[in-house]
Amino acid sequence: MEKNLSPAHTWHFFRTGGLDQALIRTGADIANLASLDQKLWAALSCPTQGIRFDAKTLELLDSDKDGRIRVPELLNAVAWLSARLTSLDPLTEGSDTVNLACLNPATPEGQTLLANAKRILANLGKASADAITLADVGDTAKIFAETRFNGDGIIPADASEDPTIQKTITDIIDLFGAETDRSGKPGVNQAKTDAFFAAASAYLDWTGKASSDPAVLPLGDKTAAAAAALAAVRAKIDDYFTRCRMAEFDPRAAQALSRTDADLAALAGMELTDSLPALASFPLAKIEAGRDLQLLTGINPAWAEAISAFRENAVNPLLGADCTALSAAQWLALKAKLAPFDVWTAAKAGAEVAALGNERLAALLKSKAHAEITALIAKDAALEAENAQITEVERLIRYHANLVNLLNNYVNMGRLYNPKEVAIFQVGRLYMDARACNLCFHVDDIGAHSAQAAASKCCLAYCTLTRPGSKETRTICAAFTAGFAQTLWVGRNGIFYDLDGKDWDATIVKMVDNAISIREAFWDPWRKIAAMISAQVNKMLAARQTAALTSASAKVATVGTAANAPAEAPKKMEGAALASSVAALGIAIGLIGSAIGGLVGVISGLPLWKTALGIVAVLLIVSGPSMILGWFRLRARDIAPILNACGWAINRRLRFSLKLGRLFTSEAALPCNSERQLTDPYADDTSTRNMIIAVLALAAVLAGLWFTGVLDHALPGCMKRHPSACAVSAAQAPAVPAAPATTP
Repeated sequence: MEKNLSPAHTWHFFRTGGLDQALIRTGADIANLASLDQKLWAALSCPTQGIRFDAKTLELLDSDKDGRIRVPELLNAVAWLSARLTSLDPLTEGSDTVNLACLNPATPEGQTLLANAKRILANLGKASADAITLADVGDTAKIFAETRFNGDGIIPADASEDPTIQKTITDIIDLFGAETDRSGKPGVNQAKTDAFFAAASAYLDWTGKASSDPAVLPLGDKTAAAAAALAAVRAKIDDYFTRCRMAEFDPRAAQALSRTDADLAALAGMELTDSLPALASFPLAKIEAGRDLQLLTGINPAWAEAISAFRENAVNPLLGADCTALSAAQWLALKAKLAPFDVWTAAKAGAEVAALGNERLAALLKSKAHAEITALIAKDAALEAENAQITEVERLIRYHANLVNLLNNYVNMGRLYNPKEVAIFQVGRLYMDARACNLCFHVDDIGAHSAQAAASKCCLAYCTLTRPGSKETRTICAAFTAGFAQTLWVGRNGIFYDLDGKDWDATIVKMVDNAISIREAFWDPWRKIAAMISAQVNKMLAARQTAALTSASAKVATVGTAANAPAEAPKKMEGAALASSVAALGIAIGLIGSAIGGLVGVISGLPLWKTALGIVAVLLIVSGPSMILGWFRLRARDIAPILNACGWAINRRLRFSLKLGRLFTSEAALPCNSERQLTDPYADDTSTRNMIIAVLALAAVLAGLWFTGVLDHALPGCMKRHPSACAVSAAQAPAVPAAPATTP
């Protein structure tokens, strides 16, 4: 990379969300990433799981296999490319096709990679091609289909031209299983070849012991049948002779060890067969002191068949056909004669190759098959270093196709801030509450994620995803950045579409409530006032209802007594109580009227523009603080805590504007050029309600105007709130006596 590194490289930055981010536009920008101060990188590491990115590329980048892509690993990838390509400019295209002319033949690394790319194309029958694609290196079976050796240390049967060796390789595959060669054919490796010949040698040694020691096979080929027949009844015959010795030791044991009458009576109610388990548990024959085992008569029916086979295969060949009763001494001798066979059988080795037979195995061990197969495997393994470059060709193509995409989600967040692109941590789109939410993140642990993500100041909805007819489940975190938060709640359902086009049922299981919009902040105080008034009204009505029910219950309970008691005269309100009630009612009406009248009086004395300004002032007094606080909260929204909770090491704050928030979460809107019918034929008839409200409002206004005396000039004297001064003085002036009449 040093050849492309320029200390004087000019970096270009773009500004989004109040953040300056480095642009990745040219190959020189990529080559000089090491010179870019890491404090200016958007991220310092990202996880290899839970993001929408090519998994194989992430695996190749993750050199220490810790599940994270760190800055040094990205710089190492850039250095690796710089040593093999003439220019890094083609990386900006993000193509999975690499022109061979871009490989640098002037460097050893580039020369080797070019040679391997050409060899792959030649194996595919594309020797004249001037470019190699990801599809070309994706099918290794096709690449090596026509090659005998490919460097994987596995050889198929056709790796040798000798039919004998081919047959031996086939035998190894049949008996020990196949290893898959890079060509896709079944083959063998060195381990299985060695195991095969070791098993063959061990099996021949084992069978040789039987030939050299006559005691091992006293009956020759029939020894195995005799040993099997004896093994089938060994435990039962041992049990029989032990019981007989106990009866010899103490005569009382004979009856007890032969089972009791109750045991026999228990069988009476059963449907007996020779295979009945309860019958098989009885002694083999009658228990008596010093008694021989009669082989022809008196045998427990459950064991009759096994004893017959034992007599035919073991007793008659070893003790003679005239042996019809077996003594304890004969039993011990019989076991001793077959004991060497049991020991030899237990030491059996090389059973895996027994099917080939001693003659075939002996021929293989005398031949040079083992050495020749080993030589073929060594010849194949010698090409490992050369053919390992195929992985390097794949690395080149995947870096060529995907590295710039990762850089634009790592060095900068260009994909996040471009509405036409999708960042690698965005996993799909959630449709819910007439909104489409694009900021959806994969989540493994909701509790741990929400504890960190709450610092983002975003409204977050954690959803579980399920697919109909499938057991697949997922968990996501969706950030709602437009609309209203009050319409989202735990249990609400929606539909989620992942980037593969699959649809999932989404259900909110947890909410992190935060401000979403200025519009919501404006209405929030009014909503709280309405909720408070509603709560008080409900409380008052509930109290009245409770009192009414209590009163009615009391009246029903005393109806009998009241019927028999003399009727009481209705109580009349005392003069003082009546006066106080009327006074209280008058004061209340007066206060309400004064308030309305004062407001109307103030408004009526102002010009229209001042009245409108006053109304705006009232709205601002109520909603202004909430809107200002909401604006600051919305400006503080930051995606970085959400990504940090997902396993990213975000290096800088990732804020977004209100405009960008409306792009991250789009609300329902009618299509362009659509027609809208405003009349709802099924709407409730509210004309009566509206008329009553209008009449009451008009009455309140008139009362206020009357109370302030605004209407005095239009009302007759008796209805005026403030009578005129002349009228009052005339009414209050003393009567003037009439002058005495004079006589002319």
